[in-house]
Amino acid sequence: MNTNELQIFCPATIANISCGFDVLGVALESVGDEMIVRKVDQKGIRITKLTGQDLPTETHLNVAGVAGLALLAESDYEGGFEIEIHKKIKAGSGIGSSAASSTGAVWAMNELLGRPFSKLQLVKFAMEGERLASGVAHADNVAPALFGGFTLVRSYDPLDIVPIPSPPQLWATVIHPQIEVRTSDSRKILKTNITLADGIKQWGNVGGLVAGLFTEDYELIGRSLIDHIVEPIRSILIPGFDKVKSVSLESGALGCGISGSGPSIFAFSKGEENAKKVAGAMKEVYKKIGIDYDVHVSKVNIEGIREL
Repeated sequence: MNTNELQIFCPATIANISCGFDVLGVALESVGDEMIVRKVDQKGIRITKLTGQDLPTETHLNVAGVAGLALLAESDYEGGFEIEIHKKIKAGSGIGSSAASSTGAVWAMNELLGRPFSKLQLVKFAMEGERLASGVAHADNVAPALFGGFTLVRSYDPLDIVPIPSPPQLWATVIHPQIEVRTSDSRKILKTNITLADGIKQWGNVGGLVAGLFTEDYELIGRSLIDHIVEPIRSILIPGFDKVKSVSLESGALGCGISGSGPSIFAFSKGEENAKKVAGAMKEVYKKIGIDYDVHVSKVNIEGIREL
């Protein structure tokens, strides 16, 4: 085994999860990037290979490079790292493409250095990659990628991440219509103030969703997957959203919403069979509209990033 090199799987993630804007996320099992990270004597970080997407390989313009530099700045390691990124998650898809690269880089670097940093510290480093990608250092994608399963960002200052258990029969269906919605653009259209009435509804749903996950109450999870604040605005950017949501619920989904900043739409279901049925209904909507799409049906990834 080469102790100076790691090949890893970095999972896609669903963030916000309807009511949990910028605080809730979950890691997926069936889709993710692959990366190879190796220790080298030369200082700094170099992106030596990038396949699958047309993204910059300059260290300061690549989220993996920026996150890795944040880790190096806090480390007493004298050498550097080379990173190969094999993108299987499309940029701008709304399932944590930038988070996969950011977290993969820092997780592998930490492993190769003998784990000097905690997972919480790794989240902070990976958030710098998210700052580059979207203009905001949010943690709702990077936290589940690093911790696995569901995570709650209880606080950003100080950073406090709470892992949440995943009910064993919970499956996700994600459809990605082939249009790009940039996170930075979809943030610009959001209101910065909300009414007290909307706030009360929203944090009731966040509490209900977390309680449902802990108690494995699938119906409570479904009742809580409602977003009164962000979805009504962002859904305007996603053609066919309302129809996808309605056919998903008709097909037995527990709940349905926007994945991250979109354009991907997620649904949670109880059991694989229901999740596949929902996938079929989602596909029909985009076939009729005439927009190409990718579909992922996935268990919850409770491990997070792993070595291949």
